[in-house]
Parts: sequence; structure tokens; C-alpha cells
Amino acid sequence: MQLYEILLIAVALAMDAFAVSLCKGLSIGRIKISHMLIAGAWFGGFQALMPLIGYLLGSTVSGYLNAVDHWVAFLLLFIIGGNMIREALSKDKDEKGESERSPLGFATMLLLAVATSIDALAVGVTFAMTDVNALFASAVIGVVTFVISAAGVRIGSIFGERFKSASEIVGGGILVLIGIKVLIEGLMHP
Repeated sequence: MQLYEILLIAVALAMDAFAVSLCKGLSIGRIKISHMLIAGAWFGGFQALMPLIGYLLGSTVSGYLNAVDHWVAFLLLFIIGGNMIREALSKDKDEKGESERSPLGFATMLLLAVATSIDALAVGVTFAMTDVNALFASAVIGVVTFVISAAGVRIGSIFGERFKSASEIVGGGILVLIGIKVLIEGLMHP
């Protein structure tokens, strides 16, 4: 597998993480570089780790993963997106609760990173069946996703500062729609 092919795969795999990063940027509003680095590290780290896990699993369990991966991604994205919408529509937000809520908190980011990297696990399984250096390919995927996710947080924040509450609703809706898209694709191409 050539470097340009690995880069194309990396960009394709990073698109879900980019969309989620946009949503995070929308919900954060005014961001710091640390926000961009945190999102990039979570998404890039998981996008690098999952192909390695997939490679190690190889073709022995790929049929089982393909049967449920779309359901797992759908449920995680639906729950997180729905929660964002619920919080945005909540009438009893107060200043204290708003400042204590961490849009880049451990539990939220773990779920989002797993949900957006499940397809990378399947790509890793294909690495086991092709002539590719899985460690190098996974590193490229991780770096590309890191950069794209960090940029997504920044781009999302530009709009989030202006439209805070509405942007949380839009961001949550986008996550739900991505989850539905993943589910439909998984059901149509089992």
C-alpha cells in the first residue's frame, strides 16, 4: 500500500472525528489551544489505536465486528447528541452548572472517540489481509486525525461563540444524524 493510499484512508477515517470536533467547537464557544489539543489527542489517539487492534484481531473475528459495529456507533452518537440537545433546551441552566459542565470531559470524549473510531477497527482488520506496515499506517491515521480534529474544534468555535445555545442543538443534531448514517450504512452493507 502506497503512502498516498494511506493518507486517503486517514482523511476518510478522520471525517467523523472532524464532524464531532466541529460540534465540540460549537458547544465550547470561546476555545483555547488546549481544547484543540485535547480533542485532537482523543480522536487521533483512538484513530491510531483502533487499526492496530483490528490488525491484531485479523480476519478471525471480523465477521462478528461487522455485525454490530454500526449499532455500537449509532447508540453512542445518539446518546451523546441527544444529551447535547437536552442540555441546550434545558430551562434550568444556571451560571454555576454551565461553567462546571466540561464538553471535553473524560467520559464524553471517551465515548465520542470510541464511536468515531470503530470504522478504523475494521480498516485495521483489512490491514491484516494486505501488504501494509500496520504500525506506520496507524501512526499516519492518528496524526492526520489529530490535525483535522484540532482544526474542527477551531472552526466550530468560530460559529459557537456567536450562536451558543442554537449551536449546541445543531451540534447534537449532527451527532444524532451521523449515528443514523452509520446505522443505515451498516444495515445496507452488512
